[in-house]
Amino acid sequence: MRGVKKLKDSNLSDLGISLKGPILYNLSKERLVEECLINKEANMSLNGAINVDTGKYTGRSPKDKYFVEEDSSKDNLWWGEVNQKVDIDVFNELYDKVIDFYNKSDSKTYIFDGYAGADDNYKLPIRVIAKKAWQSFFANNMFIRPSKDKLASHFPEFTIINASDVMNEKYKEHGLNSETFVMFNLDKKIAIIGGTEYGGEMKKGIFSILHYYLPLKGVLSMHCSANVDNNGDNAALFFGLSGTGKTTLSTDPNRPLIGDDEHGWSDYGIFNFEGGCYAKVINLNKDDEPDIYNAIRHGAMLENVVFNLDTNEVDFSDGSNTENTRVSYPLDYIENSVFAKGSPSVAGHPKTVIFLTCDAYGILPPVSKLSIEQSMYHFISGYTAKVAGTERGVTEPQATFSPCYGGPFLTLHPLRYAKLLKEKIEKFQSKVYLVNTGWNGGSAQSGAKRISIKDTRAMITSILNGSIENSEYEEDKVFGLNIPKTLDGVNSKILNPREAWDNKSDYDNESIKLAQYFIDNFKKYGSEVEYLEEAGPRLEKIGL
Repeated sequence: MRGVKKLKDSNLSDLGISLKGPILYNLSKERLVEECLINKEANMSLNGAINVDTGKYTGRSPKDKYFVEEDSSKDNLWWGEVNQKVDIDVFNELYDKVIDFYNKSDSKTYIFDGYAGADDNYKLPIRVIAKKAWQSFFANNMFIRPSKDKLASHFPEFTIINASDVMNEKYKEHGLNSETFVMFNLDKKIAIIGGTEYGGEMKKGIFSILHYYLPLKGVLSMHCSANVDNNGDNAALFFGLSGTGKTTLSTDPNRPLIGDDEHGWSDYGIFNFEGGCYAKVINLNKDDEPDIYNAIRHGAMLENVVFNLDTNEVDFSDGSNTENTRVSYPLDYIENSVFAKGSPSVAGHPKTVIFLTCDAYGILPPVSKLSIEQSMYHFISGYTAKVAGTERGVTEPQATFSPCYGGPFLTLHPLRYAKLLKEKIEKFQSKVYLVNTGWNGGSAQSGAKRISIKDTRAMITSILNGSIENSEYEEDKVFGLNIPKTLDGVNSKILNPREAWDNKSDYDNESIKLAQYFIDNFKKYGSEVEYLEEAGPRLEKIGL
């Protein structure tokens, strides 16, 4: 069979795996598409992309994510809801179940060897073992694909064994949440997945691992997008939760994309973790997001979209399967990317760090400059607001906080990452700004208008070209934010949010309410972060 290979450097025996069936190793994209169709795991869809159905789970299962409590990592891990403890005996029992599943099967096994991290100084050699061709295809899209020369000497330093068909029927006895499990053993450098087919568990699993290892080496791991000038200078980072415009604003025709989701910042500069993109496609419009739409072609993989089997037409507006419809594709499918232009997905130190928020209360300024302490505070806070109607049960603006703009993937305490951010921006003299892409002149509920994308882009331009530094600033009394009084191409009336409200007392009341949300949220990070509270809202200083 084509693609069958005995792995001369295999760690399979070390893992306890002794396969009966064929091993298909680092197949080409064409072969993986072929395998997906032969196995009836996927259908051919729009423009030659394949479409898969991930079954019951169409998103991550955070309540089923566990880390083994073991000596090498237990004192470093940030234990809690994100990183739940599991006993080594439970892991071993499930691990044996996974290995038994592989060893008793005579079906094909797909193995992908590659890297996470575009910087050779910090790349992590990984291996993904799967029984489904599309899961190997996903890994091929999302991680960095080695050259033949590098593949010959590749040996994995972390391995994911995907056994999505395996269920944990004894989960109640084990004290776990469900039959599904996503478990990490940092001592053994292994993760096992069972009970869920969702591809994002593999992607975010490796991200969580990098969130552990890299900071211990002095590298800031980040959930952000990044772009750079055409000449390769003036790199910028964009942090933001869903709905803030992170993808839209970092996708700039005048600035090649470094990556859209996961990066590291070392003493050498910034680097992408991934070899691909994993974009949401619900309500995807060719005119609004041409880069993503044009990337949907042969070699891309759609997940859980609704499409017509007769015409292969996709209905991106149909969320009946899930609102979390996705597409994965190689990074070079974005024509205006550093990688597509023939260079590794790396850049020098970012001159600019932008925190994006979508404030549905209409309180935060459209743009403000942050001090180092404020940068740490807002980084740890990771604020945005859900808008009424976006989720079931959300009838009014709802404050949302996610530490470091990526709480579900943090493996260390948020302060560890914030201290690294401080170290980097001080050492490399980066400037940090908070940009609100939400509402102005009132809350979303009041009928006020959202800040236009035109105005937001003008603010981003003024940040990137440095002209914002020519402005005079005024200080917001409640949040202590420095607000520019004027910006090129932006109506100055919207820059100070209080002035944009007709009723100033309403603004003041809502401002105090939002400030209290920040204060209450920050307390959950414990006494370790108390010294940063001065950089947040200051109700006491204004007599409240």
